[in-house]
Amino acid sequence: MGAFGVIRAAMFVVGALFILGGFGLLTLGGPVAAEGLWLVAIGGGLMIVAALERRRYRSEAAERANEPIGPGGGETERVEPRFRPTPEIFVDPTSGRRMRVMIDPATGERRYIAEA
Repeated sequence: MGAFGVIRAAMFVVGALFILGGFGLLTLGGPVAAEGLWLVAIGGGLMIVAALERRRYRSEAAERANEPIGPGGGETERVEPRFRPTPEIFVDPTSGRRMRVMIDPATGERRYIAEA
C-alpha cells in the first residue's frame, strides 16, 4: 500500500470514528445531539471521499492494476500505439509539470503523459 493508500485508509478510519462518536452523542440527547449530527455528517463525508478518491490523469487500467503514479500524476509507462498526441498541453497545478493529452481516435479514451 502506497502513501495514498495509507492516507485513504486513515481517512476511512477517522470517518468511522466520527460516525461512532456522533451516534454516541445522539444517544445522549439534549443539546449535544446537534453536535452528534455534525459528527455523523462529517464522518460520512470523509468515508465517501476515501472510497471515491481517484488519482488524477490516470487510466482505468492503471487504477485497477494499482500501478504507481507517473510524473505529474499521469501514466508511468509509454502508452499503447493506438493513442495519438493531441495539441492539448496543460500545466499540472500541483506538480508544475507540463502534461500532454493523448487520445485513442477510435474510442475517445484519453491518457495524460508528463513531458520532459
